[in-house]
Amino acid sequence: MILTFPKGGVHPPDNKLSAGSPIQVLPVPGTVTIPLSQHLGAPAEPLVKKGDSVITGQLIAKGCGFISANIHSSVTGTVARIDRLPDSSGYRRLMVVINTGKDDWQEGIDTSPRIIKNITATGGEIIKKTLAAGIVGLGGAAFPSHVKLSVPKGKKADILIINGVECEPCLTSDHRLMLEKGEEMIIGIQLIMKALDVKKAVIGIENNKPDAIKHLNSILKEYEGVTVQPLKVKYPQGAEKQLIKAVTGREVPSGKLPIETGAVVHNVGTAFAIYEAIQKNKPLIERVITVTGKNVANPSNFLVRIGTPVASLIEAAGGVPEDTGKVVNGGPMMGKALNSLDIPVTKGTSGILLIPESESSRRPAENCIRCARCVSICPMGLEPYLLSAASENKKWEMVESEHVLDCMECGSCSYICPSARPLLDYIRLGKSTVSHIIRARKQ
Repeated sequence: MILTFPKGGVHPPDNKLSAGSPIQVLPVPGTVTIPLSQHLGAPAEPLVKKGDSVITGQLIAKGCGFISANIHSSVTGTVARIDRLPDSSGYRRLMVVINTGKDDWQEGIDTSPRIIKNITATGGEIIKKTLAAGIVGLGGAAFPSHVKLSVPKGKKADILIINGVECEPCLTSDHRLMLEKGEEMIIGIQLIMKALDVKKAVIGIENNKPDAIKHLNSILKEYEGVTVQPLKVKYPQGAEKQLIKAVTGREVPSGKLPIETGAVVHNVGTAFAIYEAIQKNKPLIERVITVTGKNVANPSNFLVRIGTPVASLIEAAGGVPEDTGKVVNGGPMMGKALNSLDIPVTKGTSGILLIPESESSRRPAENCIRCARCVSICPMGLEPYLLSAASENKKWEMVESEHVLDCMECGSCSYICPSARPLLDYIRLGKSTVSHIIRARKQ
């Protein structure tokens, strides 16, 4: 049976141009720039200084507080400087710049291709090693994974949902990971189940990836408690709340976390990273990234060291096409345009999209025609036209009362609007402002 979430949603063209491209290992660049804030929560504190020698896999920054993440060197080399440099949003963040040398790995990290099936770690050890390895959600949010594994007192998880949906158009990194590292990923799922003390896990995959569904089902004959659930192709199916609703029928209450429904959601890339951390002692220093676009010479999927310049990925895929109007960090729905190709990839970088000039500009905004299409497709049941108008006119009490913080910023409203209204832009402004108001109220 093919499932989906019942409320709203859109179906943009898939444009999965790189789906048939196997994962290629991108060569280590001459210099990496590793941000110390590439996860939700507090930035990590540096443990190295200019001139220090580092080795691949070495801890170079310590996570500060519970919601934070450790940062490890993705290369062997010398720390050139620690400075505030622009990130993908243009803001200056503290980063460690390393000039690379011979690629030596820290002792104890297993770099062999062998698959280690036997699980010896306890649930507590899995959580501690996930924390130590600096693993965060690789679906885009970059939420520290050890936090999700640590179920709050008084709560109980009864199902693990693995997000293999990849509903964002153009991106295929998760798809390729399921095809090429499926068994390792499933062992990672077993590890997460042990940490959470749950007996049931479901891998949600949209029905436009029949090869991944077939491949994982063939592997799962040897494993208990894990099933694959085909899902209807609909955006934003990969959002946590929509995925939980589709798979379990349970609804996350407004303002609450998924654990309220007894469900915990992790991305397929996160499951693979946890496998590598627990079974191979490997911290999160690289990830699979899609580089694609309609005019890109070789749409590809690369295994990339954290801190690699975006320019290196694009060059490996054939370079920047002459008619490129915009380069986006992520997919076309939720990604954000880059103002420089020198910015580094981070743990949260899932794809780089090059958009042709003819498709990169917005149409001039026209008056709202009250068609209510944005209301009908909002997966959270909000009224985007109202939230946008209230934010534009600085009516913050109304913005808050209309549950602006429930917006996941999926962009469906802006995508569907026939008047090309910048709905999401104003809603983001409203979310930011209301968040500040709420924090000030609590002080």
